This record gives sequence, structure tokens and C-alpha cells, in this order.
Amino acid sequence: MSSSCRIDVAGFARAGAVVLALLVGFSGGSPANAQEAAQAALRVCAEPDNLPYSREDQSGFENRIARLLADDLQWPLQYEWLPDRRGFVRKTLGARACDVIIGVPVDDERVLTTRPYYRSSYVFVQRASPARSARALRSFDDDRLPALRVGVQLVGNDLAATPPGYALARHGAVRNVVGFTLYGDGPPAWRMVDAVARGELDAALVWGPQAGYFAARAVPALELTPAEPPSDVDLPFAFSIAMGVRKGDRAMKARLDDFLLRRAADIDRILDAYAVPRLPFPGLERP
Repeated sequence: MSSSCRIDVAGFARAGAVVLALLVGFSGGSPANAQEAAQAALRVCAEPDNLPYSREDQSGFENRIARLLADDLQWPLQYEWLPDRRGFVRKTLGARACDVIIGVPVDDERVLTTRPYYRSSYVFVQRASPARSARALRSFDDDRLPALRVGVQLVGNDLAATPPGYALARHGAVRNVVGFTLYGDGPPAWRMVDAVARGELDAALVWGPQAGYFAARAVPALELTPAEPPSDVDLPFAFSIAMGVRKGDRAMKARLDDFLLRRAADIDRILDAYAVPRLPFPGLERP
């Protein structure tokens, strides 16, 4: 999925704007008949270099979910690769170059979304130790926060353009904040996690799926704790993720809803393998 669709610190402005019950019944994940099976393909819109989500060598967790879906439908898997740029949805789904984005926010109004298949949040990333675990950062109200070196991803030069950055600014904890831009050697999330591992930062605020994936590969061990949304900041810190199709494509949505319902355990195993931290779905969002 494009970074323009996903929830991460770089996409907060879109994420704030930015899955449902099964509308059309399907028996299993197979196509309706042999002719459809011969003609159909699962055409996925994805970024070619955006781990942990997707990569051209199909090593991301969204690639693995797409493969599971294609096998379930008994359709060949095809990709439309497009680097994250403005207009990703318009140039992919909108241009009918592909039919499915594997991960989008549940409330992304540019697409028709499925039932959600996972929910995650921003997390504090810190070096792990028995003594530190009891006092790990969890809240923006923590009195220690203003004195700590905390990494956040910047959108341009605007610290307040991300939920964590805005919360830090509201709580006066900006003096020692270290901003990470999109430009540099490797993804900002990886650079932040690596800086914590090397002791250059005391903590970093990272979107959960990125934090889990990169922290699992860091040495020494790192600890992740969900960032509790401050009461005085009316911004979301947790998001439910669905699949997205073109508006009006209810037949594809129904197939995907059916797949997500039946193969939830298999999808969870994939997310576990990539260390994606997850939260319970609120209310009846995922019945």
C-alpha cells in the first residue's frame, strides 16, 4: 500500500481524514465459475520499496497477505508498482491499473473499504532493560519527557503536522526533539529506531507496524509501548486498517470481506511474523 494511504507519521494530514459487513455472499474464496477463474487476476496496487509493507521482491507483509488472497481466490497475482507520490490512488485504482490496495485506513474516503483486519497505534520505542521496563514512557504527561531526546518524523519542517509531534508541542516537550525527514539513508522509521538502539535518542515515536518490524531487527533489544493519546489533543493515535477497492466495486469488496473473515487467523500469523503491534478493535467495528 502506498504511504499516501497508510497511517504513518509522514501521512498524518491524510491519515486524520484517513473496514464493513459482508454485502454479497460468496461460498469460499473461489471464483464463481471456471471461465471467471481463467480470466481473472488479483491486480494489486503497491509501492516497490516500502518495507515492512511492500517491496518489489514481495518481502513485505502486505505482499504476503496479497499472495494468501490470490491463492485463496485461485487467481494469478499481478502488481502495479508505483512509488509514493501525490495522487497514488488516482494513478492506480482511479486509472484502473489495479484493483486492490492491501492496506488503507478504515475511513479513507477515496476508496471503498473492506472490514478491518488489524488495528495499531503510535508507540514509544525505547531501549529495553528490566529496570527501565517499569518506567517505560507511555504518556505525554510524563514529567521526564521534556528532558529526553525524542525522535519524531517531520512533514516538511512542521513538527506539529504529526499526532506525536503535535502532542509533544502541546506539552512543551520540544527542546530536545530530533526531527527525521523523508530524506536520508533509509526510511525515517528505521533511522529513528536505529538511533534509539545506538543510544543517540532516549525514545522515538513511531507508527506501530514500522516500529515493530525495525525494532525486531535492532541490537540491543528495544521495547515498544503504545503512546496513550493525551486528553488535550483531539487527534487519533490508533487506526484500523482495511483493504481498499474502487468506489462502487462492491463485488470485489464482497470477495475481500469474505476472505478477511475466513482467513483472519492466517493473516494474524503473517502480522505476527513481522512483529506488527496490534490493538483490539473498538466496539463492533470488526464483528
